[in-house]
Amino acid sequence: MSIDISRYSCQIALPGFSEESQQLLSHARVLIVGAGGLGCPAGQYLTSSGVGTIGIADYDVVSVSNLHRQVLYNPDDIGKSKVDIICERLQKQNPDIKLVPHTEKITSHNVLNIIQQYDIIIDGSDNFETRYLLNDACVMTGKPLVYGAIYQFEGQVAVWNVVYDEDSRSPNYRDLFPQVDATQIPNCTEGGVIPTLAGIVGCMQANEVIKYITKTGELLVGRILIFDAQSMQSRIIKIGSTSKTPVRGLSKTVEIPAVSVHELKERIADDSIELVDVRTEQERYAFDIGGIHIPLDELEGYLAYFTDPKPKVLYCATGKRSDEAVKLILKKIPGANVFSLTGGLKAYLEE
Repeated sequence: MSIDISRYSCQIALPGFSEESQQLLSHARVLIVGAGGLGCPAGQYLTSSGVGTIGIADYDVVSVSNLHRQVLYNPDDIGKSKVDIICERLQKQNPDIKLVPHTEKITSHNVLNIIQQYDIIIDGSDNFETRYLLNDACVMTGKPLVYGAIYQFEGQVAVWNVVYDEDSRSPNYRDLFPQVDATQIPNCTEGGVIPTLAGIVGCMQANEVIKYITKTGELLVGRILIFDAQSMQSRIIKIGSTSKTPVRGLSKTVEIPAVSVHELKERIADDSIELVDVRTEQERYAFDIGGIHIPLDELEGYLAYFTDPKPKVLYCATGKRSDEAVKLILKKIPGANVFSLTGGLKAYLEE
């Protein structure tokens, strides 16, 4: 890959940085998992700095509630694939790099094949299932993982699983959090998040990636940085120099009860199911396929409805939010007769 030296002249002029450092960036392959609040700023700065290949993995579409912190999207993008939009816009930002879209959901079945293609992984996910899956897959494949998390006014950044030699490596996510009960921790929709925090933490993640690739600076290895956006103070907590938590396999991705578009159409015809739209009011107003409307962020207030034995199929734009809704219902009401529409309205309209 040829490098436009004038484009990167300001970073090449840095002490300890050089054209050789820029060459390292141009040959690097970075995967960003999650094209949301963290993935947008991380993607922008890795693109502008000249990372040669950037993969973006996300299977969601843009919703109106994303816009306050996911700064690469605008209202015209609502309902469209995040990965398609972010790849298009980052490619315009830097035509000389390669953007690789991954629109499938990251699961225990495909995660190893996907991350094997990259040198370093950024965790910009918004759920614990994906977070642990990425951690374990990176440990198994020897890939470093740049962790970022945001909630309300607090952000966290760390670099996990840097390999020292055949027998030792830096701590991974399970060294700090062996297990987390995700049902006890609200997400951004429930607990809120200040939008600027996403930009700050996403940029920190990009910074750690650049440092790792160019072998400059001191990585957040064996340590976790905690940042408070209200006080503008940060602290670094030491975890240890090496990992003491072995990972011997991947936990299976939770299987969500689901129905295909074909099956749904058959069951609608014989009136054997009820439809539940979990999208936002704006999306519902634009288009729907019937059923009642219970937005995902209001679902817990309507749990009694799901105790009825008649099967209920939840749907959204792509299936991501309906999957989360079904998981939430089954945690609260084990045995509830609920299903997620595979592929959501996107698949429904395509078929």
